[in-house]
Amino acid sequence: MARPREFDEDVVLNATVQCFWRFGYEATSVKDLTEQTGVTAASLYNAYGDKRGLFRAALDRYVNDSIAQRIRRCEALPPLDAIHAFFDEILQRSLNDRQHKGCMLVNSALEMAPHDAEFQKIIAGVLVRIEVFFLGCVRAGQADGTVNRSLSADILSRHLLGVLMGVRVLARVRPEKAVLESVIAPALSQLAATASDQNQRRRGGERRSSRK
Repeated sequence: MARPREFDEDVVLNATVQCFWRFGYEATSVKDLTEQTGVTAASLYNAYGDKRGLFRAALDRYVNDSIAQRIRRCEALPPLDAIHAFFDEILQRSLNDRQHKGCMLVNSALEMAPHDAEFQKIIAGVLVRIEVFFLGCVRAGQADGTVNRSLSADILSRHLLGVLMGVRVLARVRPEKAVLESVIAPALSQLAATASDQNQRRRGGERRSSRK
């Protein structure tokens, strides 16, 4: 039987996220974690196994509270609006990041994924989840005529993922609105449907109507 927690897990995980997010995995010491959480090392290790297990729990919390919630919010919008809203949030988070922490997921991708197979798989899975969100938006937008059809949905969604990663890294050293907007704007402009896309959609709708 698992031992009951001797602390408020939400409070401890939120504090742990802030610690790992600010300093990274390697630079975060057990002392940092105990000071940040107010919980002894023994209690933390009894609950999570070791520093690695605590980091895994913290990364899960960050993904669920930040990335997953953003995707859910944006999925409720029309396809093109959803992509714009997603990047609007990223821009605002980047500009309001006074400690220049960046994105914990992207930071972990740079620090741990290259040499840690377990975390490489975890991080890749989250990035695939983001790509799938973009892919769904692009496909729906191409279907309703709001997104450009000159490139495949697969290519556009992967391009958006690359832009996202680049913005989050760039923001750590150059959190300047003009710089970040200049990276995001061309990608969003490329999505906009052209007149030929809209005409093609109208003609397709007319052909379908004529068959009824």
